[in-house]
Formats: sequence, structure tokens, C-alpha cells
Amino acid sequence: MGDNHVGTLSALRSSAGDLWSGGRGKVLTAVAGGWFLSIGVRMIYPVMLPYLRSAYGLDLSAAGLLLTVLFVAYALGQLPGGVLSDRFGERTTLTTSAVLSAVTLTLVVTAGSTIVLFAATALFGFGTALYAVGRYTVLSRLYSDRLGAANGITAASQDAGQSVLPPVASVIAATVFWKFGFGFVVPLFLLVAGVLWFVVPPRAPDASDGGSGLDREDLRLLGSVLRQPSVTYATAAMILGLVVWQAFTSFYPTYLVDVKGFSTTVASFLFGTFFALGILIKPLAGAAYDRFGIKRSLTAVASGPTVALVALPVVEGFWSLAVLTALVSTLLGFATVLEPSMLRSLPAELRGTGFGFLRSVSFTIGATSPALFGAAADRGFFDEAFAVLAAFAGGMLLLAFLIPER
Repeated sequence: MGDNHVGTLSALRSSAGDLWSGGRGKVLTAVAGGWFLSIGVRMIYPVMLPYLRSAYGLDLSAAGLLLTVLFVAYALGQLPGGVLSDRFGERTTLTTSAVLSAVTLTLVVTAGSTIVLFAATALFGFGTALYAVGRYTVLSRLYSDRLGAANGITAASQDAGQSVLPPVASVIAATVFWKFGFGFVVPLFLLVAGVLWFVVPPRAPDASDGGSGLDREDLRLLGSVLRQPSVTYATAAMILGLVVWQAFTSFYPTYLVDVKGFSTTVASFLFGTFFALGILIKPLAGAAYDRFGIKRSLTAVASGPTVALVALPVVEGFWSLAVLTALVSTLLGFATVLEPSMLRSLPAELRGTGFGFLRSVSFTIGATSPALFGAAADRGFFDEAFAVLAAFAGGMLLLAFLIPER
């Protein structure tokens, strides 16, 4: 038994050392730091909805539409982000994303009307989207043999941002001024932009030649790849996961306050706990994908939300809801296991563009769920909407058995 523990610890140390070897660790840290901000700030929006509804007179339907605008803009930015990464390299794309995020978030903070708020939110979502594909392609370039583990690290940083930044924003908004709940991260984006520029290695000239774009042969090759079962089934599972994730994260704090009767502080704590658990879940999911493949790892992460979302409407009390929150949080590993599977199905020369296209399709469809969920909640179907999300999570379980192993 003791020898087994020693062997396990030795393997973990070797695995961690490999991720940080050859100067790759500083790149992984910088990329993870930018992802920490990009996604963490997006999740400030649900916590700040009470302030936004009060300041701009938004009902639940309008609040859901605002979040849909954010997610649709994020979806539409995936393909341009992939094209930019293929043509100009990840260093330029990631740095540009961080700078754009800082500028557009400043517009969100200074918005003087509802129209400006929606427009600035859309621009912010588009700016953060440019980061998404570039961070994957740079990792696939540096970690060809450990992509699941490296992706798990950056995915965990995302949940660190989502667990830390929303509560911090809530405290700042409550104690100082609500706009500072958004504004405090602007200088952090600028700092990260500088670090990314100096740390992320440029592409080799033959890998990023700034050419004119896709030719007919590229499109033919991409079209044939996108029809493969390994891509179509994984993309379908990705869409279902995004529908569940975006609707749940958009309205869970509001549901806890309006339906379950908790204070905004307690609701923010449970919401932060949901993402904090992802710091553990995502590296484990990435390691599970590397070791066991897509079928078993996707089954594991989709089971928790399928059960918990069915029980959510009938469960009361803080501790019971804390347990359900923990079960739903396994959902946070779905992209960690699906996206490496999708990446490995794409040819290297079109990986950024192809992956950007798949993410654009997935996120665009998934982005409709907050608006639909908010409309259902406005009509008194809050509980029933969560039951529908449970059915979608169950669909991920079925698709897990259809995705071919690679």
C-alpha cells in the first residue's frame, strides 16, 4: 500500500514537471491567467443582474436577453479568433483579446443607457471570444502529448476566476459603487496583455504566414472532417452542455434569491462554490480523458447535473442545496473532455479555423438558452425550466456512447 502511494506521488510529480518543462510552464501560466480573467469577468454579469435590473429597469426577460447578447457575441467571435490564430499566431491574437476586453469593459462601466449597455456587452463578449481558440491552439502546439492535462489546468483557472471574481465584484458593488464591480478588472486585463506579449512564443514563419485565408481545397478538407462522427457527435454533446451551462449559470443566483428565499450574499456564495469546485473537477476531467478516453470521462461529468437538476425544484435548505450545487458542478468538466477530442479530429493546418467554426456553432446555439430560460421564469416556470435542463444533460450521457474513441 505504501509503495502504491509513493508511486502515485512520484507519477504526479513527474506529470507536473513535464507540464512545466522546457519553458512551457510560464506560457501555460500566462495563458491560464488571461483565461482566469476572460471567463471570470463574464460570470460577474449574473451576480450583478440585480444592480443592472435596478439601474436600467430590466425585467427577467430583458436580463436574460442581455446575457444572451453576451453569449452570442462570444459565440460569433470564435471563428474570427480561430482565423486570426491561424494567420497571425496566438501571441498577437491573445494580446489583442486582452486589450479589447479592457477597452470594451470600460464602455460597459460608462454606459449611460440600455442600448449602450447592450452594445458594450456585445463588444466585450466578442473581445473575450478571440482568446478562446488561441489558447487552445497554443496548448495543442506546446503539449501535443499532454493536451488533456494542460487543458485541464487552464480550464481550472477559468473556474478559479468564476469562483473568485463574482464574489469580489459583489462585495465591491455593495460597499463602494456597483459600477466598480465591473471596473476593477480593467487594469488587470491590461497587465495580462503585456505578459502575454512577452511570454507566448510567436509562430514559426511557415506556420503563420498571414496568407489570404482558406482556399477551395481547405474548405473541401474541412467539410469532410466536420462530417466525421467523432466531430458531429462531440459537437452535439458540446451544444447540449452549453445550453445547460449558460442557462444554469445565468439564473442560478436569481433563482436562489427569488424562489428559494436566500440573501444575495448566500446566493453568491453558493454560486462561487459551484465554480470553485471546478478548480478540482477540470484537471481531474482532463486527466480522465487522457487515461480513459472520451466515453467514460464524458459519462462521469454529465451524470451529476442530470440527477441534481431533476431534484433542484423540490429540495430546500442551505446544506441540501449545497450538495446539489456540488453535483451540478461536475458539468464544468464537459468542455475539458470534449474539446481535446474535437481538436484531435481536425487537421493541424486548419485546427484554429475548424475549431473556431465548431465553437461558433456550439456557442451560438447554446447562447439562446438564457433568453428562453428567462422568458420561462417570467411566466412562472422557473422550476420546470430546470427540469428541461436535466433532460438536456441526460442527452449528453446518450451521446457519450456514440462518440468514437481516437
